[in-house]
Amino acid sequence: MEQTWRWFGPNDRVTLRDARQAGATGIVTALHEVPMGEVWPVETIHRRRDEIRREGLEWSVVESLDVTECIKLRSPGWQRHLDNFVQTIRNLAACGIRTVAYNWMPLFSWMRTHLHEPAPGGGFTTRFDATAFAAFDICMLNRRNAEKEWGEDCSRAARAYLHQRSQSEADELQQTILQGLPGGNGTFTLQQVRDLLASYAEVSEGDLRNNLGEFLKIVCPVAQELGVSLCIHPDDPPRPLLGLPRIVSTAADLAWVLNQYPGSANSLTFCTGALGVRADNDLHSMIRTFAPRVGFFHLRSTQREPSLSSNLPESFWEAPHLEGDADLIGLMIEIVKEDHRRRSEGIHFPLPFRADHGQELLNDRERAASPGYPAIGRLRGLAELRGALFMAERLLRKME
Repeated sequence: MEQTWRWFGPNDRVTLRDARQAGATGIVTALHEVPMGEVWPVETIHRRRDEIRREGLEWSVVESLDVTECIKLRSPGWQRHLDNFVQTIRNLAACGIRTVAYNWMPLFSWMRTHLHEPAPGGGFTTRFDATAFAAFDICMLNRRNAEKEWGEDCSRAARAYLHQRSQSEADELQQTILQGLPGGNGTFTLQQVRDLLASYAEVSEGDLRNNLGEFLKIVCPVAQELGVSLCIHPDDPPRPLLGLPRIVSTAADLAWVLNQYPGSANSLTFCTGALGVRADNDLHSMIRTFAPRVGFFHLRSTQREPSLSSNLPESFWEAPHLEGDADLIGLMIEIVKEDHRRRSEGIHFPLPFRADHGQELLNDRERAASPGYPAIGRLRGLAELRGALFMAERLLRKME
């Protein structure tokens, strides 16, 4: 298995040298400077790959190759964006990069309401507070039908939540939600969000699912020919937000995605944190079911909080990697079993994983790295996962 590290390019406050000292051998990155929907030029890919190699590392995984909103919506311009997506896959394969992570989350990618929440252990963590998000939706965005969708109890709690916040706290909540998180779809204004929501007004869950199915039928044959794994990331959080459907949240969703194209090019980014937020997602069963079609593992754990209603998104915070609701020790054993199976069948392409996210520890806040991606917090996470990996390897060897 390959231990990898997310890096956001030359402007990242956490450097490639930091990644190498943390014990990673592979880098997970993207050409964030290329506008969404445009082709990644071969020359630019080469330069970034060579920059990574000069630090003794390899560019192992692309995350994220953006799927634009017009592709998801099939709105004007979608064909050109899709052609550019396919050409970028060709260019990446020509440079030897064959694992590509992407997502199909409408409008927002991963979502948090708090970026520096005090953690029980003394550091700081990211958090999604469903009541705070409802307050944004109902009172700041003023989305039509928001109160009806959230329900009377949650709407009342949301208004009370906002009433108890100072103006600076309310402004921070709005900025956090609108600013766009690392690897997401960019920064928005309230009006831009309203305009984008209007473009989705006539799009049902079935429409979004059909558009994903058509996308996969077009891009997967090309990726299969090139030996590229396209790894879809689950929704984070795995629930509808702002009235928009999210269709990669459950075991049934993952099965549907994989059925759209049976080849290895159509695979998963299996994120234990995103999927683990839902109590009805059995991560052990899901890994055993889907492991042969996983191209990339995101390993992290979240801690769920009590919800006002079972119909509402769960509140949660990012827990230390070996704590929280995801049993990463047990899950690592299942992952190593899959790695052994592949090697026994002559598949020697390394199975990449990374310590996804991390709490801000020690002097992490002074460095002001991208939210969720501190240096020391992720170093701790990768070290813990490396220990779990070595333990699982030894345990399975004794059982053979």
